[in-house]
Amino acid sequence: MESKVCSRIETGKPIIAVEGLTASFGEETILENIDFEVRRGEIFCIVGGSGCGKSTLLKHMIGLLRPAAGKVLVGGMNIGAAGDRELNSIRKEIGVLFQSDALLASMTLGENVGLPLGGLTGLSQDTVQLIVRMKLAMVNLGGYENYYPAELSGGMRKRGGLARAMVLDPQILFFDEPSAGLDPVNTAELEILIREINVGLGTTIVIVSHQVELVLRLADRVMLIDRGEKGIIATGAPEELRFSTTDPRVRNFLFRTDAGQGKG
Repeated sequence: MESKVCSRIETGKPIIAVEGLTASFGEETILENIDFEVRRGEIFCIVGGSGCGKSTLLKHMIGLLRPAAGKVLVGGMNIGAAGDRELNSIRKEIGVLFQSDALLASMTLGENVGLPLGGLTGLSQDTVQLIVRMKLAMVNLGGYENYYPAELSGGMRKRGGLARAMVLDPQILFFDEPSAGLDPVNTAELEILIREINVGLGTTIVIVSHQVELVLRLADRVMLIDRGEKGIIATGAPEELRFSTTDPRVRNFLFRTDAGQGKG
């Protein structure tokens, strides 16, 4: 059944619309008057060099920060102007996997994954445990619900964080530097899971990353942010941007095998 938030989105309409967004910290403007849309069901990647505002933009898109100007619409609702009740409703429709797995060390993996269910749904404990087992199986962690985070590898913790992000069956999943701290094998496994979730469940995926190779493998569309411009300098299919753009900043970034370390 469609959620209340996303059922209002007509076919072909954007699931997220950012309109005239300006993001500031004190007197410093990070992003200025930017506009873009995320289409329902796509994998949309936000890229750019260190300090360009990628992570700041992500926090505005999930309602952790409120814009200095402009708005972020999720399913047609302005989350920057939403009250606590409306914001909680919207947040049920989104899942977030932050750069760190953010699992609570004092809780088992199963307890971590089930945490949003206990707080937001009122489901019975038996139902919560069933859903937790299902979500862990989806990320290849079936049978690990009684392990503590310290007993798991980095890749397993990252996938556990993904299971928690998925536990409310969100319409949109956000990833902040999903491959951070992972070796190539675990990165490849996570990429496969992201693609399976997108294709199999129709989940809209928004990825913030500086890793060009990951973006080229996964993205349906890429949006490149430039620190000097304080905004967007290119949006489009990754291969189209690589080979058709005349902007040297875009070509230089997308042809790098390593876009450098650091967060946006």
